[in-house]
Amino acid sequence: MASMTQKKSLIPQSTDSSIESKVDLEDSHAPETITQNQLNQLPVALSPEDKFQEYLSSRDKSQRFTSQQRAMVRFIFSQHDHFDADTLMEEMKSSGISISRATAYRTLGKLVDSGLLRRHETAGRTRYEHDYGYPHHDHLHCLVCGRMIEFQADAIEQIVRKSAENHGFMPSSHNLIIQGTCMPCRVGRNAKRRLDRI
Repeated sequence: MASMTQKKSLIPQSTDSSIESKVDLEDSHAPETITQNQLNQLPVALSPEDKFQEYLSSRDKSQRFTSQQRAMVRFIFSQHDHFDADTLMEEMKSSGISISRATAYRTLGKLVDSGLLRRHETAGRTRYEHDYGYPHHDHLHCLVCGRMIEFQADAIEQIVRKSAENHGFMPSSHNLIIQGTCMPCRVGRNAKRRLDRI
């Protein structure tokens, strides 16, 4: 997995380049274009640190916001990437931030409970991503390199809404992760196959 510190900042930057793919929906006659590019941050009233502190103080038994937790929240929200606990701890250690394994796992659980992070289970690994301040989106997960690609598609949201409506169901959320092979890995595999034939 690529280093978290080499990833993009939490602050979104405009980009003209986008990846487009066509998706045929059974109920439509024309394919819909899904544009995948960096998600824009939503305006929020509190910083992630303040939101987490508010969460800790609002619990039945008020909890203290420790310096280790504060350093962890700052580190996580200084970049935007999907990560697992082990990668997070390695990257924090490389940056000179010391935190115990138990504190890291407990804090990750609290960050999920507080709505700051979202937890995903993919290929037997638990990964986390920012939830606070970002719009709902879905994912493409490469089973070769582990890359998670974020995308938004109105058609998926419409299908979820319509399906719930048809069943008298009130949805609170959904989580779609499409698993497969990303373009760089497919290109790499094809190049290797060509070389194997020589």
